Amino acid sequence: MISSMPDSNDKKINQSIIKAFKLLDAFTEEKKTWGVRELAQKTAYNKSTVYRLLHTLSSLNIVHQNSNDKYSLGSKLFELGNRVSIYKAITNLTRTPIKQVALDIQETVLLSILKERQVFHIDKADSLHGLKINTSIGSYQPIHATASGKLLFSFLSSIEKEDIINSTKFQSYTQNTITSKSKLLSELDKIKDQEYALDMEELESGLVCIAIPIRNKKGNVIASLSASGPLSRFKMENVSNYISILKKGIKDIERAFSDFESLP
Repeated sequence: MISSMPDSNDKKINQSIIKAFKLLDAFTEEKKTWGVRELAQKTAYNKSTVYRLLHTLSSLNIVHQNSNDKYSLGSKLFELGNRVSIYKAITNLTRTPIKQVALDIQETVLLSILKERQVFHIDKADSLHGLKINTSIGSYQPIHATASGKLLFSFLSSIEKEDIINSTKFQSYTQNTITSKSKLLSELDKIKDQEYALDMEELESGLVCIAIPIRNKKGNVIASLSASGPLSRFKMENVSNYISILKKGIKDIERAFSDFESLP
């Protein structure tokens, strides 16, 4: 149950979302199904509003319309709830090796996957140098302007690459961001061959990142491990050393992920 609702006078709050959650809050163990008229009475919303919200929620599989025209909670909520448990299970497997990599490489380390055509960060260990990278667990970053994004992008099929390349507007974040589609494709080919990617101040000025792939037992790339730090500490001649530390760190992670076809 939702214990309280946001201030309805807050202009930044989307009122339709508040109403939708108030509808969802009515579904309990004791009352699993609702009709439109019942929900309208329960929530004090008019029937047309309730019907419109339920129709939208149903299209997203958040609620399910039964054969008797009543509604129950749908599979999407179950999926989202399970996803939280899955990510917690994943971080339980990866937290120790990621912390060790951060200690060895002395930079902030991130475990990331591709999700919704962006980089999604599922675990993190901060640098002990005191420099805190703003990127947080559960956050998204652009696929074309990050080391992890470009790395994971490079291992997609040619069809998937073309689809993303042709349908995405590649925003510029710094003067180093790659926004040319032909230059990006060339960069992806290079990354796939060398099996590591660099972000040389492409997302944020003064920040550099290096990423390597994490594979399952079939050899498919399902995630990336990256280290980020300030340009002042990064030396190109140390790239091979950075890669060695990251590769040492992914051994335990790849064992844990060996049976995963992909990460959710």
